[in-house]
Amino acid sequence: MSLASWFRWNEPPSRISQRSPTEMVVETLMMELNWQTKQAEKQQRERENEYRKIKTGVDYGWLVSYPKQSYDISPGERLQLEDMCTKIHPSYCGPVILRFRQLIAEYEPEVQEVSRLFRSVLQEAAEKIKEEEEAKKLARQWNTKNKTSLSLTTFKSRSRISPFISDIKTISEDVERGTQPTRRVWSMPEFRNAK
Repeated sequence: MSLASWFRWNEPPSRISQRSPTEMVVETLMMELNWQTKQAEKQQRERENEYRKIKTGVDYGWLVSYPKQSYDISPGERLQLEDMCTKIHPSYCGPVILRFRQLIAEYEPEVQEVSRLFRSVLQEAAEKIKEEEEAKKLARQWNTKNKTSLSLTTFKSRSRISPFISDIKTISEDVERGTQPTRRVWSMPEFRNAK
């Protein structure tokens, strides 16, 4: 028996699982939520320790052991948040995370408030995506209407119409009568005023 069979060197590299972009967005956003929840919980513990230190004057922080993660989002709320994440386009995943982190840093929420803050960021992004889709739809409609109306305006008639001919005598008209009319090119029809 060879030593190579004990190790996995000869196996071809495993392929990355073929997941849809939506699944990737959901997974990324939910990982961000979990991480921010842990961070908020850690900060909350640190604030409690500082308060306890000030209150008692003694630091017993080295003696206290904390559970890995005491706060967890309810399964129903998690499903709702995952459903909201599916509505986020992959190109908005980064901006949503940045906005979420910005709000976390700005408000320093309690652990229970993190999921509500995340929900508000997702709703804001979904509304923005919807507005942009409506704007694109209107732009497409305008472009198709505009193309058809332009095709009608590009139609040119072969005859020349003079809308400014009137029965009112002007000085320029008397001057023009004294000059000979210029000959037109054969391809253009000649119209004369028959008065």
